[in-house]
Amino acid sequence: MVNGSFSIHYSLFTIHYSLFTIHDSRLITHYTSNTQPMKKSLVILFAVAATAIQLQAQVEPGARNWKTWFISSGKDYRLKAPSAYKDEIAQVVSKQKALDSAAWQQIIYWNAGAPGYRWQTMMTGLWTSDAGPNGALANMLLSVGIYDATIAAWDTKYAYNRPRPYAADSRIKIYAPRSESPSYPCVYSVAAGVATTVIAHFYPSMADSVNHMAQRLMQSRIAAGTAFPSDTRAGFELGKIIAEKEIEYTKDFVTKTPWDGKTPEGPGHWKGKFAMLPMAGHNKTVVLDSGSQFRPGPPPDFANDMAELKNYKQTFGSMSNALFYASNLFWDDLLNKKIFEYNLYLNPPRAARLYAITAIGYYDGFVACWDAKYTYWGIRPNQYDTTFHSLVPTPPFPGYPSGHAALSSLSAELYSYFFPAEQAFFRQKAKDVAESRFQAGIHFRTDNEVAVVLGKKVAAAVIQRARMDGADDELTAAKRKAASVKKQ
Repeated sequence: MVNGSFSIHYSLFTIHYSLFTIHDSRLITHYTSNTQPMKKSLVILFAVAATAIQLQAQVEPGARNWKTWFISSGKDYRLKAPSAYKDEIAQVVSKQKALDSAAWQQIIYWNAGAPGYRWQTMMTGLWTSDAGPNGALANMLLSVGIYDATIAAWDTKYAYNRPRPYAADSRIKIYAPRSESPSYPCVYSVAAGVATTVIAHFYPSMADSVNHMAQRLMQSRIAAGTAFPSDTRAGFELGKIIAEKEIEYTKDFVTKTPWDGKTPEGPGHWKGKFAMLPMAGHNKTVVLDSGSQFRPGPPPDFANDMAELKNYKQTFGSMSNALFYASNLFWDDLLNKKIFEYNLYLNPPRAARLYAITAIGYYDGFVACWDAKYTYWGIRPNQYDTTFHSLVPTPPFPGYPSGHAALSSLSAELYSYFFPAEQAFFRQKAKDVAESRFQAGIHFRTDNEVAVVLGKKVAAAVIQRARMDGADDELTAAKRKAASVKKQ
């Protein structure tokens, strides 16, 4: 918990400094390593920091103008003005006095991460184990829905500037990270409204569970002193409305054309009793023109690749690498980690934006990869040479290009856009993942090399679109101001 004026401003400095360095950490490094006197470098550093603080002292007030993905704008979903909150103060005070162990556990649980964090981790577990056609779409809709609804919530927040309960009455304590954004509507409840609607739509057996979770979340925000009851109700309904709009908007994204059951004849093609998602490459994309926009050329004969694979000498390290990336959701966990490390979980619009861009990249990247897989029906190593045995089970779909390698390459490029100071780290991890599929014996090296190129192309298209949403504009202004200080 942040207490005291100094702590508040220091916390804001940390958040905004992190946000600035996300987009060009090299700027400050360049200035402070310059041969000019240290005094001038410090002037530049503090000018940059001061500009960032001025831009976001109230937590991204400009986010209300950021472009949305599947709704017209945040302003078009502005809520009506809230009623007077004085009658709700007693409700918050009463709830805090009645806090028991179970209520404290809920506060602690929902305090962790950005408003969408808990729902994102739940969806990751759902869609990555979903063999049906809608998993990638469900994941994308959750993330994009939370982002779009957050932008709409930000428009309402700064239209009415309702104070937080802990700021409205000294009897109310704050039991959560302090937020400098207005109270109405509660953005955690907004995320819950989106999540319950999306999850219930795609996984109806979970509808009751997620709605109970949402109710506990809303009660925890009231008990934490960060939201009035009407804030949570309004936020939840806003999230539901936007999720329903976006489900309707994307209802035809997943192709309804059935697979004809035919597989190519002749050698060099994948064969199997069950082909997983053979029509996914025909799904409608978000950023790409179609799944075929960056389709690679046909695969070669894999004779040389097979010889390389059979002659490969496994080590403890190579087997560990193969098994690690075959059994972990590395990139999802890494994004959550970076959002925590850069303090972006304290900035709901920024965090939601990163989750949304990543989910769109995954979705379009998946469609593009599956387009190529079922265009060429590339054979797997253990089918090319039936005497070869892989380290891990071979997936039930063609091998060329590698899905793991493509989405890892894509993730590395997206994360490099988000956190450019760590580009080398992200790209090395993408190489490790691609190599792990070769080490596991389920992909030829060519599968991975082609996939890495495909992933980079999809990521570049997604980043190009993301740069148009307005979120980078304020940071660009900060850079320009810093440059003008340098010239003085």
